Amino acid sequence: MQARTLKVLFLCTGNSARSLMAEAVMNAQSAGVNRAFSAGSRPKGAPHPTAIQVLERAGYETANLRSKSWDEFSTDSEQRLDVVITLCDSAAAEQCPVWFGAPKTLHWGLPDPAAIENPDECRRAFEQTLAAIEQRVEAFLRA
Repeated sequence: MQARTLKVLFLCTGNSARSLMAEAVMNAQSAGVNRAFSAGSRPKGAPHPTAIQVLERAGYETANLRSKSWDEFSTDSEQRLDVVITLCDSAAAEQCPVWFGAPKTLHWGLPDPAAIENPDECRRAFEQTLAAIEQRVEAFLRA
């Protein structure tokens, strides 16, 4: 694990599924050592209900998760970020704001589980996405 506390921002266009899930996982796996946030370039305004259900079933805290704009993190020098991780290809390709402190940027491309319309397939896709995020966060924290 890192020797110092890191502030990590997960980005996705809508900030309703993958980035919120990554925020919850990073905060839980970090056990207070690192601080994760999430945001979107065009936030949906609310978390996807299946994302919340899957997170809660897996034992993650969801009470403070909300869909928000990346503008909250680009204008506050107190919110200096160490790492910005994009989770969807469209967010990775967008012109991001200038982040204070020039954080390291990474891209963890994951398919959008919210794009699946069949409820059972959608739930399974969210579960697979959560598993992938858990693996990547675990590897990130070991690095």
